[in-house]
Amino acid sequence: MDLRDNKSRLILIVVALGAALVIAVASCGGGGGGDEEGAASGDETTETTPGDDGESGQDEEGEAEEVQPLAEVTGQHSETLTVTRAERETGGFLTIEGTLTNGGSETLFDLFWAGSENELVENGFSMAGATVVAHEEGKRYLILRDTTGRCLCTGFGDGIEPGATVPWYAQFPAPDQGTTQVDFQVADLPPATIEIR
Repeated sequence: MDLRDNKSRLILIVVALGAALVIAVASCGGGGGGDEEGAASGDETTETTPGDDGESGQDEEGEAEEVQPLAEVTGQHSETLTVTRAERETGGFLTIEGTLTNGGSETLFDLFWAGSENELVENGFSMAGATVVAHEEGKRYLILRDTTGRCLCTGFGDGIEPGATVPWYAQFPAPDQGTTQVDFQVADLPPATIEIR
């Protein structure tokens, strides 16, 4: 009886020690390794990751803006209009965005950009006179405006200085879903054929 009791006690002690050893190893490996990894990843985050992320983000954004314009046209005053986005929005709108660069030697300021409609004259130098022509539908879409005649578009204030590039947007009623290509035009610039989504 004593021998069996001693043997049982010995087995229980060995099992308990084995379990304690497994728990100790697991906690040391997970906790210590985690702390080391946390410290290492913290160091990497501080020294390497932000720079890498920032650079790659800027590269991707730069490429998206520079490499993928939908269209670009140049006017007789050396102004360059670039279209970078043309998408249908919820609610039946078409939003077109891009940049306008004054490549001339004088401030770009042209009231004719507001268009010939009396209601839009107060918009001044702006994208108010822009139009979208959907040849497939045989329709011409005018800029959207609020009840006071303010266009849903960018106004350029007192003009664009020589060499400056400014962003712009303009909103229109969305063409039919089947229409994927339209001509965008403002003032006396040539029409820009763009793909819409």
